[in-house]
Amino acid sequence: MANKDLIDLARKARDKAYVPYSKFPVGAALKSKSGNIYTGCNIENASYPLTCCAERVAIFKAISVGETDFLEMAVIADTNRPVPPCGACRQVMSEFFHSSMPIYLSNLNDKIKIVIMEELLPFSFQPVDLEN
Repeated sequence: MANKDLIDLARKARDKAYVPYSKFPVGAALKSKSGNIYTGCNIENASYPLTCCAERVAIFKAISVGETDFLEMAVIADTNRPVPPCGACRQVMSEFFHSSMPIYLSNLNDKIKIVIMEELLPFSFQPVDLEN
């Protein structure tokens, strides 16, 4: 069952998105093992590659205060289907989320798809791959 409270927090974070170029606001909410919630919205830049997605903003906020154990994440946008994270976000998520962590993908019409990290990025590049 999806965490509706987490999805609602992601929806509220979406309202803070800075998206003057794409006009595509996205919100995310991340729950840590300690019970803290970290929200994020996408933040665009005129130099498009410097844009940061909502998922990464939430993750980086959590990491910046020392949180590294996570339980679940919600992501929301105004899409026809539940919004999928981009490839860059999937790679960052795979760095910090365990393979069976639930991620609630949703849209403004209350469609929800629940996936686990392994489904989002199977056979991902991991820190262990840097070992000799």
